[in-house]
Amino acid sequence: MSKSVGAGSHQSSLRAAQTRSGSSLSVALKKRVSAHIDQTEVGKSKAVHKMAYFGEIGVGTPSQKFSVVYDTGSGNLLIPGENCRDTACRKHDRFDAKLSSSAQELNCDGSDVQGQSTDKLTITFGTGRISGKCMQDNICIGNLCASGTFVASTEESAHPFASFSFDGVLGLALDSMAQGADFSLMSRMVRNRLLAEPVFSVFLSDSNAETSEITFGETKREHMASELFWVPVSRNSGYWEVQITDITFNNGRQHLCENCHVAVDTGTSQLAGPSEIIRQLKQKLNVHSDCVNYDKLPDLGFAIGENILNLAPKDYIDKTGNTSCELSLMSLDVPPPKGPLFVFGIPFLQKFFTVYDHSANKVGFAVAKHTGEDPDLSSIAHASDELGEPPGVTVVTSVLELGGRRGASPHGLQR
Repeated sequence: MSKSVGAGSHQSSLRAAQTRSGSSLSVALKKRVSAHIDQTEVGKSKAVHKMAYFGEIGVGTPSQKFSVVYDTGSGNLLIPGENCRDTACRKHDRFDAKLSSSAQELNCDGSDVQGQSTDKLTITFGTGRISGKCMQDNICIGNLCASGTFVASTEESAHPFASFSFDGVLGLALDSMAQGADFSLMSRMVRNRLLAEPVFSVFLSDSNAETSEITFGETKREHMASELFWVPVSRNSGYWEVQITDITFNNGRQHLCENCHVAVDTGTSQLAGPSEIIRQLKQKLNVHSDCVNYDKLPDLGFAIGENILNLAPKDYIDKTGNTSCELSLMSLDVPPPKGPLFVFGIPFLQKFFTVYDHSANKVGFAVAKHTGEDPDLSSIAHASDELGEPPGVTVVTSVLELGGRRGASPHGLQR
């Protein structure tokens, strides 16, 4: 059943700082790790670990609380509706419009309902789909509230949604990814002057010693171990997407991806890229499955703007003890015009603190500052045409079920 709680609840996980022009607010994110067994070859299998970070929102009057993934790769708020009878809905908290004095049903194009029936919106997530009615109601993140439009599901496929420990998805992609302007959380916050700055920032940690969080209206400098640099959004796909000028090994250009694009996606648990480039990376890196060459593997870098963002082997290798090593870059073929596309998911976001400027359409990157760790400032290097090209250094990848669609990120929500 849906939960109805007072507006003052759960303030331990939310912090608001009032300013003259608006507020900044941080939402603590909980981490969830799941695993399943994937068949990699005949007679062989491996455990695939997937991770998601999620926090709270409130919908309705009085507020009904829901746990959602704050997803930069999708555009709409999706939560289970009370009238949904599918198993995936019944296992989660559901929005009950009858318990909200401010709820209103709308057609999904924003028009008023004529008669008794409303239209439905169906969103496909690679391996599953959600259908639901469009609703308008008060949507709150902590004490930042504005009326907005969302989808209350009436149908949810069991796979993958029944296995989620969170209720829904809050899309934070650019406005063109949303079903309409009133579906976009950031657009509503900026339009209603709720934020001190038209930005949000993301800090993710794999450690229980510190709190992962998303902050609206502010860049949290205490999470930065280096200066922030900005890159403009490269295409009008709706994703927070920037251009890659090349891939590097130990800062040496490999001429593998000289006109590629990457979506920075908090809703994806993996790193992913076009299958042909991943195939070439496998060959060049030559990761030995028994880890015998693990200590000799190079930093894997992505040249973005005037900088190279480097991942150490621990960031891009799935290592089990000292006996099993696999490249953890998944194959992803997003068709044109949105593809080809790389996706920087959670492993990237744990290493780099990111900021998303809604008004200026740009993404900021800095080395993340983690409690108890010495930051590796070489994770961001300056790009140079004079960089050398070290010799190349195969592996079975795990299977990530991926798909592209309007209003959702290209990862099939495989948490």
